Amino acid sequence: MFTGFPEETLRFFLDLRFHNSAAWFHENRERYEQFVRDPFYALIGDLVPALQAIDPQMEIRPHKVLSRINRDTRFSKDKSPYRDHLWLWFKRGGEERWMSLGYWFEFGPDRLSWGMASWGENRPLMDRFRRELAAHPRRYGGIIRSCGLPERHLVLDGSHFRRLEVPPGLPESLRPWYTLRDFAIMQTRPDPTLVSSRALLGSLVADYQAMGPIWQMLRGMQDALEQEEAAAGEVPDGDAPQETAGKKRVPRDEW
Repeated sequence: MFTGFPEETLRFFLDLRFHNSAAWFHENRERYEQFVRDPFYALIGDLVPALQAIDPQMEIRPHKVLSRINRDTRFSKDKSPYRDHLWLWFKRGGEERWMSLGYWFEFGPDRLSWGMASWGENRPLMDRFRRELAAHPRRYGGIIRSCGLPERHLVLDGSHFRRLEVPPGLPESLRPWYTLRDFAIMQTRPDPTLVSSRALLGSLVADYQAMGPIWQMLRGMQDALEQEEAAAGEVPDGDAPQETAGKKRVPRDEW
């Protein structure tokens, strides 16, 4: 059962930031397992019922949901072998992370965030979303409004096509959604005092459930795309303007 992250979690991250070496980590592996890995695993376990209620196919195995503490430094200027924070990424089981839809939670000495996002730019999905939004603005606008995002301090973030023409008559509230290249819906007022108690679990569950209709809306479009691709035997090209790829929004470094 998740009861909060103890003070030792942050202390371990800060010590690791200062002593970032394989020798130090191996000497302190028991600290990592007790104060970092195990609380994250407990949080994953307690989040499972809520996430499976949103999507029964959600990946729930802790070692698949929790990011690795060691970093892949092959293509990075930063050669420090370990990261001083961790995150969760709940996605459909069996899917590649790139372009997947997911719920995330990230925690470290100077990081606390959670929400729902696409991992990188899922152009086929966002093109499909644009077509559906233009054809049925009332239907999909109603789904988005039903989530009550502003009341929960959940905001839409992401990179946008700067020169994309918006269909005339599309409601003003839907225009930021229409021009998205990638997206994240994130909590803008995370309370840092929550991390040391079980109350964090309640906040995550409430926000994840609030975003559930948007997950199911986008997930349904993604499923339809995959069925069409399987039937056609090919991956369709997107129909949005070509621009330089947008920055990955979350999580903020490599898995």
